[in-house]
Amino acid sequence: MSLRLGDIAPDFTAETTQGTIHFHEWLGDSWGLLFSHPADFTPVCTTELGKTALLKGEFEKRNVKVIAVSVDDLDSHNKWVPDIQEVNGVEVNFPIIADGDRQVATLYDMIHPNASEKTTVRSVFVIGPDKKIKLTLTYPASTGRNFQEILRVIDSLQLTANYQVATPADWKDGDDTIVVPAVSTEDAINKFPKGVNVVKPYLRYTPQPNK
Repeated sequence: MSLRLGDIAPDFTAETTQGTIHFHEWLGDSWGLLFSHPADFTPVCTTELGKTALLKGEFEKRNVKVIAVSVDDLDSHNKWVPDIQEVNGVEVNFPIIADGDRQVATLYDMIHPNASEKTTVRSVFVIGPDKKIKLTLTYPASTGRNFQEILRVIDSLQLTANYQVATPADWKDGDDTIVVPAVSTEDAINKFPKGVNVVKPYLRYTPQPNK
């Protein structure tokens, strides 16, 4: 059964390049980014894991813990990591799960038989501090992920978790936000002292409230 937004992210125990982890315990009160790659020693995956490592500071300032997974074994991961580091000029600073028995891939429905019966697709799960799934994305093996988009979505998720706003198309951190429909215009004017721009009764913009 596929996982849906709002579901509790399945817990698991797994071996990784940084030792054994118990997933929920490892997450603690942080946000989490769990993403799968089809296979070690492949070109697109090498660029993706390198990019993730290069963005360590961006994830840390958002209180996001990152963890990767594929169905390769631990020995394969450990042999591949030096290639990632050499190609991208960065240390791989997050754990990679060795999921040879496909436990994690099955729990998170990462193997799509009509795409490949042997390897995972490029799945992305953003998990909140409440251990609930906040975002899912699925890419084919041929398409590397846009990690700036993943950061953008995390910014939106964290903002909208704390304020009664939503983010419009192509929003990025610092742009105006939208007052959610549950808040009346009268209440919005009181709630958002930076101002409310009423375009339509149901479309009200306000400057990003935490800036």
